[in-house]
Amino acid sequence: MLEIKNLSVYYGHALALEDINITIPNKGLTAVIGPNGAGKTSLLKTISRLVNPAKGSITFNGQSLLQYSPHKIAKMGIAHCPEGRKPFLEMTVLENLLIGGYLLPKSQVKSRLEMVFDLFPILKERRNQDSATLSGGEQQMLAIGRALMASPLMLLIDEPSLGLSPLVVDELERTIANIKESGVSVLMVEGNVDLIRDLPEMVHVLHHGILVYSGTVSQILSDANLSKTYLGM
Repeated sequence: MLEIKNLSVYYGHALALEDINITIPNKGLTAVIGPNGAGKTSLLKTISRLVNPAKGSITFNGQSLLQYSPHKIAKMGIAHCPEGRKPFLEMTVLENLLIGGYLLPKSQVKSRLEMVFDLFPILKERRNQDSATLSGGEQQMLAIGRALMASPLMLLIDEPSLGLSPLVVDELERTIANIKESGVSVLMVEGNVDLIRDLPEMVHVLHHGILVYSGTVSQILSDANLSKTYLGM
């Protein structure tokens, strides 16, 4: 579904990504892991066209993304759930979700909203609350729900478990598994060992902007050096 070839990204003279080659399949879940500063967030931002690459190509269903602006990328079916959740704090839960569905035909908004509420019943319960009053876990659900309102073919999720309690992470894991099973292709940046062990089919390891390893979860876990260095196991 998504093919990244020879991708390099710089911030000024500082290297963020160098010659990255990754293929993301149609459906399923792919994870990107690595230490802070490895380039994981830069990768997602470049796919969404929030960052311009120095060189390389990104194609989505055979179509180049580099000629398009971020809003066009969203129209093509790629939704980005950013690190830090970033809800519109002065707006209600419902207003945040409706903003996520602004590209949909009006006839589809209601059914999409019902889908999100089925996935996150707590958001339905809190739909008229200001999003600033939600807990961290609820804000993460809102961020994912807002992205899903666009009815994406691919969902980019950046550090969804960051700052959440183990119980909330368990609930989040079930939710992401349900999204994967629904047929949405997921590309997830994550550092939580439990999520990495249980959810993705493929894992790509970044270090200082370089892709140092790609393989299945079982291959990563069976490599003592990789497992200890990047998963702390």
